[in-house]
Amino acid sequence: MTEEYGFGFFGGTWTVRNRRLADYLDPDSGWDEFDGYTVGRLFRDGRAHVDEIVFPSRGFSGMTLRLYEPETGEWTLNWSDSRTGRLDPPVRGRFGADGTGVFLGDDHYRGMPVRVRFRWSGIGPDAARWEQAFAPAGTEAWVVNWVMEFRRVPDPHRAAAEARPATRPV
Repeated sequence: MTEEYGFGFFGGTWTVRNRRLADYLDPDSGWDEFDGYTVGRLFRDGRAHVDEIVFPSRGFSGMTLRLYEPETGEWTLNWSDSRTGRLDPPVRGRFGADGTGVFLGDDHYRGMPVRVRFRWSGIGPDAARWEQAFAPAGTEAWVVNWVMEFRRVPDPHRAAAEARPATRPV
């Protein structure tokens, strides 16, 4: 997978530290913090990615299907929550030259139309940050309402292989 497609970093298993606002449009509603984990896999030579994220203390999970569209150079990110079983409206966007990905879409929150923004940043081999923000439709009053800090879980098989001393022919 080449980095031009964006989500090549996100295969494997990750721990996730979550901070989520109680009310997605009220920045003063208070933050709830909890842990989770996710397992992701790349498909189509890195042009598709699927992950399942589990929140054990909250009793639900979610899945994201990410698809790269070569014609537009954009990704669509499609979320489904185990509590509803529905596929939410996608967000669409791309990664910039600095490695930050911004993805926008339309949805509803508590019956109100909202704009949705996902932002991926701080991407490295073992860490990444995702944030979600909502703005009431027709405004630019963005409220960051969910932040996830990802840390890669080391692969014991890879670590063992890298720790083995090189052998020389006798």
